[in-house]
Amino acid sequence: MRVLGAITGAVVLAAWPAGAELAPERQARLRDMVAQDCGSCHGMTRQGGLGSPLLQDDMVKLSAESVVHTILEGRPGTPMPPWKTMLSRDDAAWIAAYLMGEVK
Repeated sequence: MRVLGAITGAVVLAAWPAGAELAPERQARLRDMVAQDCGSCHGMTRQGGLGSPLLQDDMVKLSAESVVHTILEGRPGTPMPPWKTMLSRDDAAWIAAYLMGEVK
């Protein structure tokens, strides 16, 4: 499973355009957003709630691209809203990698 996570994370990072590394301040803001905004539905400990769990063991079972798509487009018919008006694709890719344990 760890190998799958590493491969998935590599795909996320490879999908980033060159020079798309996020500034440390933006990464800190995204960590806070995951804790507060995502946590309001997925649980403050990310073990699930209104939304599904966002634990690393669960996230690495998904493709990085599907996580990025869900973050940006939401899930129609569920409470998961689209975040594309507030987040860039780079932001969403970073969050996906963060949830998968590929970035700290």
